Amino acid sequence: MTLLASRDEADRTAPPARDKPADPRWVRPSVAALLLATAVLYLWGLGESGWANAFYSAAAQAGSVSWKALFFGSSDAANAITVDKTPAALWVMSLSARLFGVDAWSVLVPQALMGVGSVALLFAAVRRTSGPAAGLLAGTVLALTPAAALMFRFNNPDALLVLLLTAGAYCVVRALEKASPRWLALAGVAVGFGFLAKMLQAFLVLPAFGLAYLIAAPAPVGRRLRHLLGAVISTLLSTGWYLAVVAWWPAADRPYIGGSQENSLWELAFGYNGLGRITGDEVGSVGGNPNGGWGGTGWDRLFGSEMAGGIAWLLPAAVVALAAGLWFTRRAPRTDLGRAALIVWGGWFLVTALVFSYMGGIIHAYYTIALAPAVAALVGIASTQLWRARGNPAAAGTLSAGIGLTALTAYLLLSRQPEWLPGLSLAILVAGLLCAFLAFFVSRLPDVARRLVAVGALVTVLAGTGAYTVATAATPHSGALPSAGPETGRGLRMGGPGGLLGASLPGDDLAALIRQDSAKYTWAAATVGSNNAAGYQLGSGAPVMAVGGFNGTDPAPTLERFQEYVRKGQIHYFLGEGMMMRGETGSDAAERIAAWVADTYRPTTVDGVTVYDLSR
Repeated sequence: MTLLASRDEADRTAPPARDKPADPRWVRPSVAALLLATAVLYLWGLGESGWANAFYSAAAQAGSVSWKALFFGSSDAANAITVDKTPAALWVMSLSARLFGVDAWSVLVPQALMGVGSVALLFAAVRRTSGPAAGLLAGTVLALTPAAALMFRFNNPDALLVLLLTAGAYCVVRALEKASPRWLALAGVAVGFGFLAKMLQAFLVLPAFGLAYLIAAPAPVGRRLRHLLGAVISTLLSTGWYLAVVAWWPAADRPYIGGSQENSLWELAFGYNGLGRITGDEVGSVGGNPNGGWGGTGWDRLFGSEMAGGIAWLLPAAVVALAAGLWFTRRAPRTDLGRAALIVWGGWFLVTALVFSYMGGIIHAYYTIALAPAVAALVGIASTQLWRARGNPAAAGTLSAGIGLTALTAYLLLSRQPEWLPGLSLAILVAGLLCAFLAFFVSRLPDVARRLVAVGALVTVLAGTGAYTVATAATPHSGALPSAGPETGRGLRMGGPGGLLGASLPGDDLAALIRQDSAKYTWAAATVGSNNAAGYQLGSGAPVMAVGGFNGTDPAPTLERFQEYVRKGQIHYFLGEGMMMRGETGSDAAERIAAWVADTYRPTTVDGVTVYDLSR
């Protein structure tokens, strides 16, 4: 985008040279203010979400007690079964819980700090190619993305995934400056550890990273290819070491791999959590539509009622930014860093958006946080560069179109909730259209008027997404499916049975019963489904076996193995009567266990939960 920079501002705002980045004096305090504001936004009132996703909080609790549970990501400290993800995010939460004690803050604060780190890394990456103003705007847009505020205040693996992928993009930018194989290999390491946070989703950025380096690195093509091969190797090594250790470890001496049907991390990574998410062929999955699938697919999926509030506010602007940037840099040298940055962030954006739009398997609205850094970078880069070239009618027209389109998008999204902040949607539309009109002629205005237009346009563009982000941060969220916006999240109930997607903390009497003589047993209790087990475990502090894993469809344990545990006196209580939901695929071992317990033992009811004493 450097071709668009106007000479009168080149000394103040032009992107730094390849060899020595330099910033004006206003940059450091501005960045400090941005990071401080981001920290306040993501940390304020964080404890109100309680355990947030109890499924992962219970695993963090287990990891704070058992190093084996920490390494494998077990749901309980006795290591019956793991969560249905690779455990990198749990490593961070478990270590925090070991250091500061097991509570909501020790589980959630790491994610909030990952959010601050992601904003800082995004600023640093964009600044190196497009200048500090672009970096500040990109960081601000990321901080004010509702999906980002949701996940950086929650304990799903997505927070660590985004931090690592943003770090990978930063490393690619550094590698592009001087064709550095070391920085490119570090990008591979970041993406590889991203795999250990959320498996194959991390690899969606690899086409963009590789293409940018292959096109723009200042080295002969043969050297570029060798560097890329090295980066592939570093990615595979940083990913494969954990897969190899788990595969090598004797199955009898480790927890069952949750989410798989064959006790295999490879199956989990490339099946249920891998290609199955694309095709919809996920053995053991429950939920979605009655005829299969998780909502309609298509180019407009990200603008649908489920996902739009988290990410759609600046999606049209990002598309305009990418198209305009590639057009205006079409005659730039091969090694132009501005165009290379567009390939990095634009490729990340396009591949991820296409996969999310058309994947037929499990997908949730909060996944869209993976788009946020790319959208923010594209908007930051294009906005500042088009503003610098405002004397060019084509640049002014593109800038005007982006402002107007963003205002219209905000108006349409806010109109879906007319009872929330009434009048905001119309105010944004009117102000946005006015700023769009003035932006087309802004080069002809006096300096004061020009600055007013710039400030007005910036405030208008960020008003919708910013208001929705603040509402997201102000709303406590818990359960398996949090959503952005002012709606109240699915809560963690007190007392009574839990379910597939929500946990239930036990009442005082039931918690005391579970704790009673718990030291004499390997598992103080067992119950069907990971969320049920998580609630009982968090409420009692004692290990609870999650029979059947998250969905209740894993063959762990089998009926025969469960009966052996009972004969050996390793399980004290069985809680509940099985889950209400079950898929058409996967194991029925959990149902068989629940039926055997009901046929064999006399039930009692404590705090609304059916309890079977397996020691009698």
